[in-house]
Amino acid sequence: MNFMDPRLTERRNPRTADIDLASPLEIVDLINTEDRTVPHVVATQREAIARAIDKAEATFRAGGRLFYVGAGTSGRLGVLDASECTPTFGVDPEMVQGIIAGGPKALTRSQEGAEDRIESAVEDLTERGVRAADFVVGIAASGTTPYVRRALEYARSVGAATGLVACSPPPQDTLDVVDILILPITGPEVVTGSTRMKAGTATKLVLNMITTGAMIRLGKTYGNLMVDLRATNNKLRDRSERILMEVCEIERNEARQLLDDSGGIVKTAIVMYFLHVSRDDAARALEEGGGVIRRVVHRPPPPVRGSVLPPPASP
Repeated sequence: MNFMDPRLTERRNPRTADIDLASPLEIVDLINTEDRTVPHVVATQREAIARAIDKAEATFRAGGRLFYVGAGTSGRLGVLDASECTPTFGVDPEMVQGIIAGGPKALTRSQEGAEDRIESAVEDLTERGVRAADFVVGIAASGTTPYVRRALEYARSVGAATGLVACSPPPQDTLDVVDILILPITGPEVVTGSTRMKAGTATKLVLNMITTGAMIRLGKTYGNLMVDLRATNNKLRDRSERILMEVCEIERNEARQLLDDSGGIVKTAIVMYFLHVSRDDAARALEEGGGVIRRVVHRPPPPVRGSVLPPPASP
């Protein structure tokens, strides 16, 4: 009998075959040992991830949007990454969107069979108005999710750029509709087929890199400072004021006033301070500089002070 699943994510892991006999500490060690392989695997995809960052940046600058499309855990990870872009980088929620098979209900409860209803992928993308200017990235740990394959086919048919994040080699009919393939091969899971584990971790790392990298390229940071945030609550207002105090070397009261004058936008406040201009002039200068603060104020961010880094992890 040929019972071996061709998908690597569905195969049994010989290193955890006796995990049901393990103590709690042994379970922790077994899972941790497997998890420690993930960053190395993701690193093998560095060039493909960089291409995805480049494509996402170009898409945003041209007025297009990034869509993540997936089912189950993969879909939830896409929605998670998309939903965090607005509070982190101050972008419009339409700019990065996550689509999950089965709709919002699937975020908290499994929708059986949703990944097999392939025409719903077309309906979901059509509802969002996916067009040629957009970048659609499918997420499928096994590389074979029918919903994701159909979504990529439709995206290609309307002229959109396409990408795929998978942890097992996809079939040729999927590869035929993919412009950028990101393939971190994480291998068999601790619990057979539980791709929320290593495959999910690898996917989360990849998605973090794509959106964070694209946002950095768009000028959403000044050095590694998150400067395009909006001071919409007390925590973010305190963070905004502290950033202005550090970057502009001013006291809290002056930072508070500067933030108010900028409309609560840290990035604008920094340009206002260094160029001695109004809010409107600062916004105009940023637009002309492609949103990158360094191009506008012609000075680096302040050096890092007072940070204590933990010792590097053992190999």
